[in-house]
This record gives sequence, structure tokens and C-alpha cells, in this order.
Amino acid sequence: MFSVRYRYLYILLLSVYSYLNILFTEGDRLFGYELNPILFFSTLLLIVILVWECNRFLSNFILSPNRNFKIHPLIILFVASVIAVSIIATFITLMFEIYYPGVESHFQLTYKLTLGFSFRINLFLHCLNAIYFFLNKFKDAQFEAEALKKSTAEARFEALRNQINPHFLFNSFNTLASLVYKDADASSKFVEQLSTVYRYLLNNQQNKVVRLSTELAFIDAYIYLLKIRFQENLIIEKNLSEHLFDTYIAPSTLQLLIENAIKHNVVSKKNPLSINIFEEDKHIVVQNNIQLKDVKEESTNIGLNNIRSRYDYLCGKDALIVNSEEVFTVKVPIIQSDL
Repeated sequence: MFSVRYRYLYILLLSVYSYLNILFTEGDRLFGYELNPILFFSTLLLIVILVWECNRFLSNFILSPNRNFKIHPLIILFVASVIAVSIIATFITLMFEIYYPGVESHFQLTYKLTLGFSFRINLFLHCLNAIYFFLNKFKDAQFEAEALKKSTAEARFEALRNQINPHFLFNSFNTLASLVYKDADASSKFVEQLSTVYRYLLNNQQNKVVRLSTELAFIDAYIYLLKIRFQENLIIEKNLSEHLFDTYIAPSTLQLLIENAIKHNVVSKKNPLSINIFEEDKHIVVQNNIQLKDVKEESTNIGLNNIRSRYDYLCGKDALIVNSEEVFTVKVPIIQSDL
């Protein structure tokens, strides 16, 4: 506090306040001498300057980050300032003795009065300094807590985001393995589209959100891959208004939801799987009919948990999962702006 930018203005204001206060309560005999107003104010101003500047020097030394005291530095600073105030009071008293050589000496009285005034000024400044000190500590603690919170959230989000690529790659290789022995041309097309899809994943790996239009273009390529494998046994319909294309979505959200539906449900000519993507109440909805496999695949819950965690991080809203007897529905919030 003692090194604030406008300290000399504060010193002047404190001196003016002290002058008016003392003049009103004690008159001009604070120091045991009859003083004219100019000399009286000049003396007060000099004391305030000396007390402030001594504290500034001491605080720069004692409150330095390199210092390590067992006692709280504010206590050490205050004790040091009391010693400095005693020296200042002695100096001012000697100045009076020199300035009034022919007048009866009032050394003891002048010293006591000067010391009392200097100590009050010093105590007032240290109260303000303590408030300033602890407010800064509080702000620093808040800033560090926010930084830690953000860092933790970013690290958590990065870990969640990195779950997408291995998960998708694992399932893609399974699909490719099933096609290699069936249709070489289809396998070739699959690899070509897979490279297109994976290029999207790589390009958006560092993005928290992407435009919905970009995600939909990626989904078209992804659906092409699925159609190669499932043909007419998989029906995917998209009914989204164009006004939504400039909104945002977490990368690969729709891909993960489609993948999740295929993973847990039968997809066959007798029982085609129908997946609908549409808008409802400020959410993008992915809904599929339920026809669970008799033999369930081992589930790590990475897909849905990933989506819920990412949306909780991005907008503080969870993805809504509604499971009925006939349909399984996931609703993800529409994000209006780029984060």
C-alpha cells in the first residue's frame, strides 16, 4: 500500500485532514509551542511524509517475496515502524529546539505530543495496509483457485476428448475387418471415406466445439461408411432446420450417439435400426428404436459418459438421456456461440 501510485496525494489529504481535526479539537498548541498556521501545517505534513516514506522503505524490505520470517511480516513491519516513529518524533522535537532557541524548552512535552501524533498516523496507515495486504492475498487466492479450477477442467476435458479417437478407430477397424473378405471394392471405398472422416477428427481435435454444419458434413461421410456395412438395414434420417447450421456442437457428438445405437441394438433386414436426428426445445435429439441384442457387447460407457461430461464442461448442462420401452433418446444442448 505504501508504494501506491498517488501516495503523495494521499499524504497531502491525510495532512489536511489532520490539520483541520487538530485545529478543531486542540488548537495550534499540539507541539507545546504557539505556531502560525503555515508552520503548523508544514510540521504535520513533514511528519506524515516521514512516517509514510519510512514505512514504504521498511515494507519494500520486509514484505519482499524473498524474505522468510517465522513471525508474520506485518507484525515485524509494525514493530519496525514504531522504532522509526520514535526516531521521527525525536527529530521533529530537536527541530523545534533549534527553531525556538530563546524560548523555554518543552522537550519532554513536545516529544510526547509529537510521538503521540506520529503514532496515531502510523497506526492508521498500518490498519489500512493490513486491509490492503489481506485483500490482495484474498484476490491472489481466488485467482489461483480459478486458475487451478480452469486447469483441472481443461485437463479433464482434454482427457475426455482424447477418448474419442481410439474408440472410433477401434470400431472402424472392426468394420473394415468384416468387409475385407466380402467386397474388395467396398473395402476400398470404406478406406477412402474413413480417411475423410479421420481427417475431420484430426482437424478438430483441438476444438471444443464446431459448427453444426461442419459436424453434419462429417456425419454424412460417417453414414456412408455405415451404409457400406449395413445397407438398407440401417435407416438414418436428419431433420434439422438450416437456421441451426451456424450453432455449435461438441465434435463427434452425433457420431458417438449413432455408434452407441448400433453397438447395443440389432441391425438386420428383419429388424432395421432407425435413427432420427432432429431439433426439440433448444436441443438436438438423437433417437433410435430399441431392439437390444441378445448377446450384449461389453460396454465401457465411454461414449455417453464422454458426451455428458463434455457438455457439463462446455455449458454447464448435461446431455439428457431418456430410455423408454420403445425408443432410446439422447438430447444434447444447442450451443449458440463459439467457446
